[in-house]
Amino acid sequence: MNSIIVLIILCEVGFWVFIAAGLISRYVLKLPKVGMALLGATPLIDLILLIATGFDLARGSTATVPHAIAAIYIGVSLAYGKSMIRWADQRFAYYIAKQGEKPKKLYGREHARKEAKGWLQHLLAYIIGAGLLLAVIYWINDAGRTEALANVLRIWSIILGIDFLISFSYTLFPKKEKHAGS
Repeated sequence: MNSIIVLIILCEVGFWVFIAAGLISRYVLKLPKVGMALLGATPLIDLILLIATGFDLARGSTATVPHAIAAIYIGVSLAYGKSMIRWADQRFAYYIAKQGEKPKKLYGREHARKEAKGWLQHLLAYIIGAGLLLAVIYWINDAGRTEALANVLRIWSIILGIDFLISFSYTLFPKKEKHAGS
């Protein structure tokens, strides 16, 4: 298995381990400062991935799809990280610590607004990830070594467009609450 893929998997596992440890520290062990420190440390995982990927490319590796996925991972982590932590915190507080309100399902305008916000986060992730991909393409300055990065960027651009259509379709066709028996 490609070492960059292994590193991406380890970073994803590390991200959720830091979140779980932070939430357990905060709610179970009653150590809110330790919990916040662990939750706040999650961007360090992105830094490790960025440095390792850059080092791999600097020593002459041809950029591959896993290198592109590393850039996407960093973009997604930075754009969605805070909201993913908030999502996990809310559910942990309610379902495990028995605190706070039950997370509610959204419908109508609220759901449409959430979907639009989600697309804007996707756009931010795309800007960060595409910026990293383009920076590497420029840095390496060898189309043969960066072809995979350019291909992934094209595919991600299409996915971003499809996500736009789906996300904003809820503005025109709001999600309706399902009623019992229907």
